[in-house]
Amino acid sequence: MKSFDVPVQYRSPLINAIKARRKADDKMKKDFSPVALEIGSLTVLLARHFGFCYGVENAIEIAFRALQENPGRRIFLLSEMIHNPGVNADLQALGIRFIMDTKGKMLIDWDDITSHDVVIIPAFGTTLETEQLLRDKGIDPARYETTCPFVEKVWSRAGKTGDEGYTIVVHGKPGHEETRATFSHSRAHTPTVVVRDMEQAILLGRYICHELPDDGFYSGFEGQFSDGFDVSRDLQRIGVVNQTTMLATETQAIADYLKRKMLAYYNTPEDKAWERVADTRDTLCYATNDNQSAVLGMLQQQADIAIVVGGYNSSNTSHLVELCEAQLPAYFIKDEHCLLSAREIIHYDLHSHTERTTAGYLPVGRPVRVMLTSGASCPDALVERVIMRLALLTGNPDYINGVRSSWE
Repeated sequence: MKSFDVPVQYRSPLINAIKARRKADDKMKKDFSPVALEIGSLTVLLARHFGFCYGVENAIEIAFRALQENPGRRIFLLSEMIHNPGVNADLQALGIRFIMDTKGKMLIDWDDITSHDVVIIPAFGTTLETEQLLRDKGIDPARYETTCPFVEKVWSRAGKTGDEGYTIVVHGKPGHEETRATFSHSRAHTPTVVVRDMEQAILLGRYICHELPDDGFYSGFEGQFSDGFDVSRDLQRIGVVNQTTMLATETQAIADYLKRKMLAYYNTPEDKAWERVADTRDTLCYATNDNQSAVLGMLQQQADIAIVVGGYNSSNTSHLVELCEAQLPAYFIKDEHCLLSAREIIHYDLHSHTERTTAGYLPVGRPVRVMLTSGASCPDALVERVIMRLALLTGNPDYINGVRSSWE
């Protein structure tokens, strides 16, 4: 796989050495067990896969190249490059400005953007409408486009499947940049509807089987279907694709559920399932799958707590938190500064959507075992700093050099 020129401040010699050794020992990526870092009385169980993925490193390389190639010019990002506050802050400190926020709210008026400006497309991609708007302004959206290749793969599959006569069902968060982009690209080919979770998929299944009046669909899925969508016409053949950062098992469960509903309602045998449901399993992102599988492998071990590092608005990171908190206390933090002390931690609560402070998160008076992973937009250097902070708070800073020397 291609290597990228990513700024050194995002790298970690320790984490890089650990990942390199694991890769050499497990080329086929079949071992999802964690690495156990013994740091005195602290054991850190480090997930097999975590951190920057191919698409994120590609986006960062292009963004920094845009800065180098355009001295003196105004440089804009459509929205956050990736969902990591540190990386986005670095780009802003270098002069890059965001045109809109992650929900699509304008921060800079389009009238202020001219053909002399540079505009970078973020890793999530963008809509066809925005691409055309940039062209109309004399800006080539492809010049500094950082759209993840795996997101583009979903667009390609959605387009091909739509051209074959299927309606596309997108499993994603309706307000997320990537979902908005995928929805735009898909609806250019075929009727498209977004489902955010299994609950909405079950509701969609009831409309597929005409168990509910069609009129209810338009209010229940408001803002989530393409123009001219006809429930009675457009739900007879479907293909499910995903926002690449969603929980892979949930996407597959949604696809399986809708397939069962379709085949049962239309009395279609399994060997002719293609008549009603397209096979779109290959739209699941490898990094999302690997990181989630690594968490499941990590959860086979025993630990006191889990810590997941990443941006609070990172979809893929939030799903790692969900997996962890199903089995043990899990804390979603944005950086090492959230570890206030051995007693208090600042973390993001997925359920209340608020940052909170929790006391007594670490056991006292005995050895501590901590599971640790991070999202696909989190720098390895940040993960190392969390390890160092945990070592300090548990009274084990003197053991760090030994851990480093055993890997580097």
